[in-house]
Formats: sequence, C-alpha cells, structure tokens
Amino acid sequence: MSTTPIEITRAREHDLCVLWSDGHESFYPARYLRLRCRCAGCVEEMTGRPLLDQSAVPEDVHPSALQLVGNYALQPTWSDGHTTGIYTFDHLRSICPCPVCRAHAEA
Repeated sequence: MSTTPIEITRAREHDLCVLWSDGHESFYPARYLRLRCRCAGCVEEMTGRPLLDQSAVPEDVHPSALQLVGNYALQPTWSDGHTTGIYTFDHLRSICPCPVCRAHAEA
C-alpha cells in the first residue's frame, strides 16, 4: 500500500480525492475527514480519547483551503474555523473509506 500521493484534487466541489502512486484512488467526503482530525484539540494526546464533539461539526463543513506540509502531509483550513489538523499521507491512506480498504483494515 503506497502512501505517496501523485495527485490531490477537490471532488464534487468540497470533497477530496487522492490518487496514490500504486494506482489506488481514495475519495474522502469533507465531513468524514473533518471528524477524523487527530490534532490535540480533537484527540487527547496521551490517551487518544476523542475530544471533538461530532454534533458540533456542521454537515456542510468543507476545506476552504488546502496546504501541503513538507512531503508528508496535508493541512486543511476548515469552514468551521478549525485550522490545526495535519493529515499525514500515512493517516489519509489508513482511513480510506472505500470498501476494499475498509475490508483490509477490519481483517
């Protein structure tokens, strides 16, 4: 499984699509990604306990900007004002919501 993206694009206006170097394509609905932020404001650093109140995240949340962080991550600025989350490419690939990746993660 490759964690090197060769193309990152917006899909359906607000969602995200990543084409990986192994040919796999991941489609991430915007809210799905926002709810999986692992920053210190969303996840307790020592225990991994979720801190984010999912009901407080609007259904129509979307990235208003995307910025690359080095050669290893993506940092969105979210429409709900959240700016501190960094999504490493490893993390993005590990949370790919497609049926094939979900089945592999559950095995």
